[in-house]
Amino acid sequence: MTERAQEVAPGVLKHLVQGLGAGVAVVRPDDWTIAFENAAFFEWFPPDGEVDDALPARVPALDEDKARARLEKGRPYTFETDAGRGARAVGLSVELRRCELGGEGYLVCEARDITKQREAEYLLDSYSKMVERNTRDLQREKERVEKLLLNVMPRSVYEEMKDFGSTTPQRFDAATILLLDFVGFTSMAISRDPSALIAELNDIFTSFDRIVELFGCERMKTIGDAYMAVAGLPDETPDHAHNMGRVALRMRRYLERRNASHPEQWLCRIGIHSGPVIGSIVGVQKYVYDIFGPGVNLASRLEAVAEPMQILVSEATYGLIRDDFSLVEHGEVDLKGFDAQRLYSLEGELQRR
Repeated sequence: MTERAQEVAPGVLKHLVQGLGAGVAVVRPDDWTIAFENAAFFEWFPPDGEVDDALPARVPALDEDKARARLEKGRPYTFETDAGRGARAVGLSVELRRCELGGEGYLVCEARDITKQREAEYLLDSYSKMVERNTRDLQREKERVEKLLLNVMPRSVYEEMKDFGSTTPQRFDAATILLLDFVGFTSMAISRDPSALIAELNDIFTSFDRIVELFGCERMKTIGDAYMAVAGLPDETPDHAHNMGRVALRMRRYLERRNASHPEQWLCRIGIHSGPVIGSIVGVQKYVYDIFGPGVNLASRLEAVAEPMQILVSEATYGLIRDDFSLVEHGEVDLKGFDAQRLYSLEGELQRR
């Protein structure tokens, strides 16, 4: 370097350091006094009261013992702190390292404004938490919708609709349908408190749901005080008629026990028929899984002619369960839309020895 350059360089260097956006201080390593500092460093770490040029006094967040230990190992010492107060407060990242200037050893303390970086990290963290919260809300909503849909359709049908957006109507050749209705419900609805009546009906139907689920059957729907269940779909089972017979007997037994301990009497009529049905989702905006076919109508006709607390089964169902259940012949009955039908009254389940 020429003599002219040597004279100009220190002034140029000082001017450049003063104009930096970072705060810079040159520190003597023996007593840690500040030999030089630029305007940014002075603004962020001003002397408190009497002028004190010792770096630890100017930068209270600095841990002198830790700093010395790291510097002795030839490693820089870094930490974060805040400068200023209120709206003018800024976050700072501070690094202290050794350096050599003019052949002498010094410490350089450099502070950089990380306020915007902190703001960005805060926004990113807030966004991440918001995404997590929204994901949890979406998952809860998905579970709620799934639960609602599973209340109106079998799981296998729900899975098909979820995967393909639609379902294919299916024919089930071996199914058993149960129709249950309550005696005198219309007069009960007129004479009793509606809220109490519906609460009781809800309790009864909830118990019926548990019984139906216990024997692997499906609750299809309720229409007013009518309850429909089916066995043998969507998963075929050879015991569909037996399972539905057990369901009907336990429904009647539940009502008998309830009536014995409640002032209000709930008397039901039940019709059961076994035969082919078609199962399909109907509706576009409000999905309902339903079953169709003459077998459904026949079960409804059986329920309509049954006596209070009687379970009437068709001859088709009788042929499937007669070896395992106690049945009494009810005789032939003319049913609307059907020829004369031989019916049987289901009394109980035979105990195997």
